[in-house]
Amino acid sequence: MKKSFVLRIDAETWAALEKWAADEFRSVNGQLEYIISEALRKNKRLPEKNKK
Repeated sequence: MKKSFVLRIDAETWAALEKWAADEFRSVNGQLEYIISEALRKNKRLPEKNKK
């Protein structure tokens, strides 16, 4: 399930995100999801998946 929320961001940061997303062939939304997921993984904030 995905949830929606409003994010207020300044124009300079938005432009940087747009460029970064384009460089990696993602939408800004997809890039933000990727950045957040990576940060959560790096900081061990996500539950571990079953390891076999």
